[in-house]
Amino acid sequence: MGALVIVVLLFLCVLVGIGALVVVGTVKAARAVGSKAENMALKARAYTNPGAPGRIASVRLRLRGTLEGTRQALESAVSQDAQVGESLQLLKRLEAHGAELDAQLRVLEHEPEVSRVDAKLPELRARAEQITHAAEELRWAVQDRQHRFSEDEVSRLSDECTQEADALRHWTRAEPTAESADAHPHEPGRLTSGRWPTADEVLGFVDRIRRPNGETTNPRSAER
Repeated sequence: MGALVIVVLLFLCVLVGIGALVVVGTVKAARAVGSKAENMALKARAYTNPGAPGRIASVRLRLRGTLEGTRQALESAVSQDAQVGESLQLLKRLEAHGAELDAQLRVLEHEPEVSRVDAKLPELRARAEQITHAAEELRWAVQDRQHRFSEDEVSRLSDECTQEADALRHWTRAEPTAESADAHPHEPGRLTSGRWPTADEVLGFVDRIRRPNGETTNPRSAER
């Protein structure tokens, strides 16, 4: 009976875990759809409204697009480079400030007093530029880091391929040169002509060793 209760509890825990994952996935999907729809609305206002709402929409659109693009770049790189995880932590802090600023800009869109909008928009735009510039610096640094690592890896791989190609051609040998042929001028013909010396050549070689004064003697006449 106790084992059955444990199995039931485990089954319920699994169901709760699956349900939580489904809920989290649904929330993320809904947020992504909502964010995309809001970005499309901002783009429409930025291009069609030349007044204050259009200017505010342009600032919001650039801020949101920069942060989203930087997040995508960092998340795609963190699986290959653990150090990018620190950059993601910084980006989260930037996104928190960006979300706060985006909310202030959203409120300013509905401000009826034009003078109020004209007074607050330059300050908010300057803050947005600071956030977008910081996010761009992170994204560009990660991109440069990936490119550098790719170049180094290709260079190392090219060197390894060259070494492997040389190893595969191990049967090749350098042809003998004139210097190597003249290095041992007094050795028998086996080393220079590629054949074994004859008996006369061997006797002549021995006779030259015995007569350092350079006199030559016919080996056949010496035998007679």
